Amino acid sequence: MRILALSTAFVLALAGCATVPGPGPSTHGAAQDALWLDRLTWGAGSADLAAVRAQGRVAWLDAQLRPGAAAPLPDAAQSQIQALAISQQPLPALVQRMEAQRKAADALTDDAAKAAAQKEYQQAMTQLAREASARALLDALYSPRQVQEQLTWFWFNHFNVHQYKSNLRAMVGDYEQGLRERSLGRFRDLLGYTAHHPAMLRYLDNEQNAAHRINENYARELLELHTLGIGGGYSQRDVQELARVLTGLGVNLGDNRPKLKPQQEALYRRDGLTEFNPARHDFGDKTLLGTTIHGRGFAEIDEVLDLLARHPSTARFVSRKLAQYFVADEPPPTLVERMAQRWRETDGRIAEVMRAMVASPEFEASLGRKFKDPMHYVVSAVRLAYADRVVLNTAPMTGWLYRLGQAPYNRQTPDGYPLDESAWAGPGQMTTRFEIARAIGSGSAGLFKVEGEPKDRPAFPQLANPLYYEGMAPRLAEATRQALAQAASPQEWNTYLLASPEFMHR
Repeated sequence: MRILALSTAFVLALAGCATVPGPGPSTHGAAQDALWLDRLTWGAGSADLAAVRAQGRVAWLDAQLRPGAAAPLPDAAQSQIQALAISQQPLPALVQRMEAQRKAADALTDDAAKAAAQKEYQQAMTQLAREASARALLDALYSPRQVQEQLTWFWFNHFNVHQYKSNLRAMVGDYEQGLRERSLGRFRDLLGYTAHHPAMLRYLDNEQNAAHRINENYARELLELHTLGIGGGYSQRDVQELARVLTGLGVNLGDNRPKLKPQQEALYRRDGLTEFNPARHDFGDKTLLGTTIHGRGFAEIDEVLDLLARHPSTARFVSRKLAQYFVADEPPPTLVERMAQRWRETDGRIAEVMRAMVASPEFEASLGRKFKDPMHYVVSAVRLAYADRVVLNTAPMTGWLYRLGQAPYNRQTPDGYPLDESAWAGPGQMTTRFEIARAIGSGSAGLFKVEGEPKDRPAFPQLANPLYYEGMAPRLAEATRQALAQAASPQEWNTYLLASPEFMHR
């Protein structure tokens, strides 16, 4: 009952955490380095802190921005990922298998059998999305390429798709994996990848976009959300012209090839599930942002993606969004302009834009002041609690993210989840966070419950570890110290630390 009595005071304090200032810049002691890592990782870890203390921030960041080959996860995490169906089957085969299951269910004539088969299909689709979520959480928790993992989440949110549109539950894992592989490269490569992925084409209805039957959905979001941004200098006429460029670019889930006229055969393109059908394309000339795009088929798409990726408005819009994610809800305009300048100098190389941002005095001054959104809160709490022990069941984490309103792949609108504190700092959110802190602080919360076993494998978190003493304790406010001192048990102490205003910020 004691923890319930004290929880009210904590919730009230957390509800006002927007006004709790973080520490300002200081010499790079362990606490300041831990804050720096909190910003660039999914939560500072003992190994990363030791590496930064030993080799310095510049060397650590250089290694992060040049990840090279995929970094191995701990064996216990890697084996979980390798066992997933999404890891064992390429996207076309996976989607076609699910399509065959759907068609077989729909073809049944017995109502009861049909309903049961359709339910089984839906459950199988949901399981694929859960597998994608599990892989993403395991990568966030244990990948040594933490900057890459942060950017993977950022880019998915930037190029958002919703899992429950059509059959996207079978596609989100592949879509996310491709974003991970390109997350530190050129923005043009990210843009081209998303523009040709069946998840995006299906989510924003471009498979319905054809000559004389224009669908502007994808064209509008490509300009407004993915590249130039609102106020980026485009008009409704540009949306219409871009939609014409995108006609014929769609999805083909089968093995069939459309019947084409002889002169169209050479213009047909197929890559996996993505198809460019020249019979559906508008071959007239278009004018986009003052540039004439001559009608010639698939090559028009690459031309306009080049144009959009290199536009100054894209450099400013995406740089500001990166700064909003990594620095502040309202990033300093001078910082955004320096990032955009570096973007233009390097042809949109994300690693170089990140380097410019992290080296800025604005980045250092912001440490400890950025409020954690739900994903950052949940992952950082588990990383702190179980840094050296791989969780065996990510389902509780996914459940917490659903309760907090930021579940993986579940933002319905194409704008992605909001990145500012006001979206996540309400009293109801804080109450739920306290409950999650208590679940983690009091035991394993199901994180080590293996399917088929009746109980959790025991795993009590020890948060009073060297990382706490070196990286967190020196920056705790007096009120937090007093609350921790009142804890009557290790469980209470853990809960109060994970629910503290300092832990809510990064």
